[in-house]
Amino acid sequence: MSVLKEVDFSPHSTPPPPVPMRIWLDDADSPADVIDAMALSPFATGEQPWSRTTSLGRVRADAPLTAEGGRLLRVAQHTDGYETRLVAGEGWTLRVVRGANRSATLTATAVSEELAGSVLEQATRDAEEAAPDADHVRMGFWWRSSHGPHRSAKPITTSSWQEIRRNYPRAAARRLDALMATTAAGVTGRLVLLHGPPGTGKTTLLRTLAREWAPWCQVDCVLDPELLFNDPGYLMDVAVGWDGPGEDDEPRWRLLVLEDCDELIRAEAKQSTGQGLSRLLNLTDGLLGQGRDVLVAITTNEDLSRLHPAVVRPGRCLAQIEVGRFEADQAAQWLGAGGAGTGGSASGTTLAELFALRDGRPAAAEPAPATGLYL
Repeated sequence: MSVLKEVDFSPHSTPPPPVPMRIWLDDADSPADVIDAMALSPFATGEQPWSRTTSLGRVRADAPLTAEGGRLLRVAQHTDGYETRLVAGEGWTLRVVRGANRSATLTATAVSEELAGSVLEQATRDAEEAAPDADHVRMGFWWRSSHGPHRSAKPITTSSWQEIRRNYPRAAARRLDALMATTAAGVTGRLVLLHGPPGTGKTTLLRTLAREWAPWCQVDCVLDPELLFNDPGYLMDVAVGWDGPGEDDEPRWRLLVLEDCDELIRAEAKQSTGQGLSRLLNLTDGLLGQGRDVLVAITTNEDLSRLHPAVVRPGRCLAQIEVGRFEADQAAQWLGAGGAGTGGSASGTTLAELFALRDGRPAAAEPAPATGLYL
């Protein structure tokens, strides 16, 4: 027999008794897990029923990330720069997680909504560096950890399309002109496919695309795409679960960047990756894609003929561009009058190899490490 108990939630009612919380630990738990449990405890028991969370980027190294009257209770440090702290004050608790990439996530619990907000405001005041110059664009980075999906935003150095246009073969540059000039009103497909050999500058193109599209589109890079399409929960968080800050209420498009996803879009992908390809296609033009203004950019070193026909079918791609090697005359022009340093033949040269030749290093078949940005 079940019994329904009437509960009085009026402002003058007696607060409900605290909810007990028990924690079980084993050798699989880390010190950071202990801090997570301790931070949740006052919220779970009802002692501090209000919670506020925020994320920061470019956090100053000397930022204290605490509030007035706070006492440092626990610190868990990792050799990779990851750190978790637990701070407590009168009626409040603060959990601070700092990453090696200078990001931070702060969660405050308190006895009142006003106190939780005040603690978070004090802890984050002047904690971030000033916004960088105009040669930067803010990009998001997604990854999944043992604690679930995470997103960190950071400014990335970029160049305008006009500054780097000469670094691409003529045929690709003409098609890239149209892609860079695309606006929200001109979106006709949900997939951007950049294919070509290593060292031709596909990664740099994506950073520049983020800059050119900044007024209407937020660009996020998924660091573990092999996990993204094998975990529906992770996919939902990345694709439809984050809108991001804006200056107005107008929703922005989002471009998800998946680099070097050869296994996902090859002709045999259906057999080798299970549901991964199907979920990618559903995101680009299925029901999932219709629920959010999301574009997907994929880079691959595979030849177009080796890709799954469903990926390259007409109507699916906003752009499908081969970023290839330079012809001899354009390579010579890039290097300088007469193609100095090419040995008389620069036909079929990649951008990475041109940088190596210009700097007096042997041009290798693979991108030389010193070329850095052009992968």
